[in-house]
Amino acid sequence: MTTITFVRAGLVAILGLLITACTGLPSSSEMPPASDLEPEPYEIGVGDTVSIHVWRNPELGQSIVVRPDGFISMPLMGDVKAEGKKPEVLASEISTTLGEFIRTPEVTVMVTNPLSKEFRNRIRVTGQVASPQSVAFQPGMTVLDVVLMAGGITDFAADSRAVLHRQINDEYQSFGLDLEAILIDGDMRTNHALQPGDVISVPRKQLFRGEL
Repeated sequence: MTTITFVRAGLVAILGLLITACTGLPSSSEMPPASDLEPEPYEIGVGDTVSIHVWRNPELGQSIVVRPDGFISMPLMGDVKAEGKKPEVLASEISTTLGEFIRTPEVTVMVTNPLSKEFRNRIRVTGQVASPQSVAFQPGMTVLDVVLMAGGITDFAADSRAVLHRQINDEYQSFGLDLEAILIDGDMRTNHALQPGDVISVPRKQLFRGEL
């Protein structure tokens, strides 16, 4: 092998390392770790429907939607902040306030339509797909499922440089996806199972990378 060949090989290797470093992303075959999805007590959010029951005082009970300002309106009490509170905490606060008007009230609060949770637990796909989507998470959902729901990739998609963004420990981390391998070659190594809050981004082809 000639000296020129060695030099060319070295330059190619260095260029490859530089490109990898510039992307700031791990290998596309790397499995993204699961985020911290330990079950947490539910917190009431805007748009949720809450059912409030006051024992022996049915006239004070109601089913009401949390307003955009985070409040609900209660008989005898007026506006009560509900957003960001656990149902049992809200029940305790209502019980304490109602105690000024009725004897030893027993209050229960149930979230009957957790609309805010459904919004938080969504999957998004953006960039060079036919129809960018924000879809409700379903157990077992994968990268391929969401890309197909978005109508597939466009002709301008840099499909081998797609990225999965996942929130882990309150910080988003990015993991490479090879949609070309998934869609064309049937290589499912990066067809990862998704989690609530995941975002898939499909970038546009770039001429300086030789993507035509």
